Amino acid sequence: MIVGLLGNPNSGKSSIFNQLTGLRQKIGNFPGVTVDKKLGSIKFNNGDTATVIDLPGTYSLYPTSQDERIVLNIVANESDPNRPDVIVYIADVTHLEKHLLLFTQLQDLGFPMLLALNMSDVADKEGMTINADALSKSLNIPVIKVSGRTGNNMDALKVAIQNLQKQPAGKPFYQFSTDEKKLAESIQHKYQLETPYQALLWAHHFDKLPFLSPTQQQAIGNQVASVDFKSLHFQIQETMQRYDGFVPIVQKAIKKAAPKTNSRTDRLDAILTHKIAGPFIFFSLMLLVFQAIFAWASYPMDWIEQIFGAAGESLKAVLPAGWFTDLLTDGVLAGLGGVLVFIPQIAILFFLISLLEEVGYMARAVFMFDKLMQRFGLNGRSIVALISGGACAIPAVMSTRTIGNWKERLITIMVTPLISCSARIPVYTVLIGFVVPAKTVGGIFNLQGLAFMGLYLLGIIAALGSAYVFKKVLKSNERSFLTIELPTYRPPIFKNVLLTVWEKVKTFAIEAGKIILIISIVLWFLASYGPPKKMEQAQAQATTLAQEQNLDEAATANLMAAKQIEASYAGHIGKFIEPTIRPLGFDWKIGIALVTSFAAREVFVGTMATIYSIGSESDEFTIRDQMAKETNAITGKPVYNLATSLSLLIFYVFAMQCMSTLAVVKRETKSWKWPTIQFVFMSAMAYLSSLLVYQLLA
Repeated sequence: MIVGLLGNPNSGKSSIFNQLTGLRQKIGNFPGVTVDKKLGSIKFNNGDTATVIDLPGTYSLYPTSQDERIVLNIVANESDPNRPDVIVYIADVTHLEKHLLLFTQLQDLGFPMLLALNMSDVADKEGMTINADALSKSLNIPVIKVSGRTGNNMDALKVAIQNLQKQPAGKPFYQFSTDEKKLAESIQHKYQLETPYQALLWAHHFDKLPFLSPTQQQAIGNQVASVDFKSLHFQIQETMQRYDGFVPIVQKAIKKAAPKTNSRTDRLDAILTHKIAGPFIFFSLMLLVFQAIFAWASYPMDWIEQIFGAAGESLKAVLPAGWFTDLLTDGVLAGLGGVLVFIPQIAILFFLISLLEEVGYMARAVFMFDKLMQRFGLNGRSIVALISGGACAIPAVMSTRTIGNWKERLITIMVTPLISCSARIPVYTVLIGFVVPAKTVGGIFNLQGLAFMGLYLLGIIAALGSAYVFKKVLKSNERSFLTIELPTYRPPIFKNVLLTVWEKVKTFAIEAGKIILIISIVLWFLASYGPPKKMEQAQAQATTLAQEQNLDEAATANLMAAKQIEASYAGHIGKFIEPTIRPLGFDWKIGIALVTSFAAREVFVGTMATIYSIGSESDEFTIRDQMAKETNAITGKPVYNLATSLSLLIFYVFAMQCMSTLAVVKRETKSWKWPTIQFVFMSAMAYLSSLLVYQLLA
C-alpha cells in the first residue's frame, strides 16, 4: 500500500512524515525532473508495513510551479507508479479554511482519504474548540487531531491509515456546470477514467500532461475546442463554489477564541518585517550564520584534515613505497578528505537555516526580498543561498532546494559560485600584497582590507549581473508567483532539524563525494606521473642541484617535488596552456596552479609553495616573499608585478576553480549540462576580465 501525504506548504506535512517514518526514509527524485521525492516506511502494530510518499506541498491542482505540477501529474494519472492508494491529507487546523481547496479536489478524484488536523496543540493553547466528529460527518471521511510537534495521536493516526483502504471514497464535492459535465463525461467514457473530475482535469491541462501521447492531447484538444471550454473561467467558478461549500462546514465544526489584537507574532513581525529594520536584522542574522560556518567549522575541519593527514602518514610508514601506496594516500585518502572536510560547513549551515525555517522566520525573509530578487530573475529564497555562498558554495547550492520555481532555482545555482567563498581567502591574501600597499587611510581603514572587501563586492555584482543575463536567456513557461503563508512563530522541532541535517550531509557525502573522489584521483595521477624519461631527468637534475647547493633533506625533497611537478603531466598541461594564458600575464608555473587548484581554489597556495621549493610548512606571507623574488627569465623583471597580480586576482574572483562545487551542481540539476555551461561561462568571464586588466596595465 502506498500512502500519500498531501497538503499545503507550511501545513506541517514534513513533521508528520518524520513522526511516522523516523529514520526509515530515503530521498530520490521524480523521473525527468530535479524535484526530490521523500519515501519512507511505516510499521503498524500487527507487523504490516506501508510505503509513505511525502509529495510536494501544493495549494491546488491548478499548478503555478513545478512542484505543484508534479502532484497534478501523479494524481491525475492512474498508471503512475508514485500514485498513492490512499491519501492522508495534512491541514493546519488553526487556518483550516485556507487548506481545504486541495483537499476537496483530491476527494473528487475518488481517493480513500483521511483528514489529519495538525497543530492541534497550538489550537488548544489558542482556546479553539474543534468538533472532529462533526467535521468527519460533514465531509464523510475520518478526521483525526494530531500534532507533528509533540507526536500526539500518532498511534491513532497509524490505526486509521491501516484501515483506510477499507473506507469508501467521500462523496463528490464539486457540482459540475452543464458544459463541464458534458465534456467530462465524454472524456471519461473515451479513456475509461475513474471519476468525471479526473476527466475535467485532463480537459484543463491536456497540453501539459506528460503522460498523454501527442495523439491523445490533440484529440482532447479537439473535444475542448468543440464546446468552447473556457478553462480560466471554469477554474475560478470551481474555486469559488468549493469555498462556498466547505467554509460553512469549518465554521460550524471549529469555534475560535476571540482574536488577539496584538499577538506575539504580530509584535515580532512589526519589527522583523519592517522596511528598514527588517533587512538590517536579516543581514545581521546571515552574518551570524556566515561567521558560524566560517569560525565554528574551522575546528572540526582542522581535525578532519589532521586525521586524514595522520592516516596517510601511518599508511606510508606501514606500506611499502610504490605507486599503490601513493594512490591510496595521496589519491584516495586525499579525495575522501576533500569530501569529508566540507561536512562541518554543510551541517552547520543547514542546522542554522533549518532552525530559522522551523521558527517561521525564513518565510519572512523570502517575503521581504522577493520583489528585489525578481528583478534579477531570482527568488526571495535566493538571498539565503547567495549569502551562504560567502562561506562555501557547496552548501549554498544545496540550500536552493527551497526554491520551487525551476528557472529561479537554476539561475541561483548558476550564479552562487561567483560569490567569493572562504576558499578564495588564501589566494587573495597572497596576491593582494602585490597590488595594494599595506597602508592605513582615515586612521582606521587598511587599504588591503578595503581591497579585500572590493573583491567580494565585485563577486556580488557579477552574480547579480549574470543572473539578469540568465533571466533573459533561459526560457520557461513556468510562471513565478510568491504564494507563501507566513506561519506563526513557534519553537523549533529539533527532530525535524536533525533529520534535515542528516539528509543533506548524507546526500553530499554519497552523491557528490563519488564525483569528487574520482576527480581527486585523476588530479593526483596528473601531478604525480609524467613521461618516464622526463621524470628521470627531473629527478637527476634535482639531485645534482641539491648536492651542489648542499641542501638539507627537507630542502632536497622540496626541490625534487618542484622539478617532478614540472616534468609531470600536470606540468606538461601547464606548459601546453601557457600560450593561451600568456596574454593574461601568466607563465607555465601559474598554469600548473590553475590546473591543480581545480581540486579546490586554496590549493593554489600549496602549489606555489611546491613549485618554488619552499616547503608545505611555510605560511602565506613566506610564499608571497618567495613569489616576489621570482623574475621573468627573458625580461629579468618581477613575474608578480601589478598587472600580473591583479590579473590573477580577477581571474580567481570569476573562475570556477572548484570541482566540488561542479559535482554538487551536477547532483542538484541531475545533469552534466548545467555544470558544463557554468564552467564555460565563468571561465570565459574570468579569462576576458583578466585579459582586459593585464593588457591595460602591462
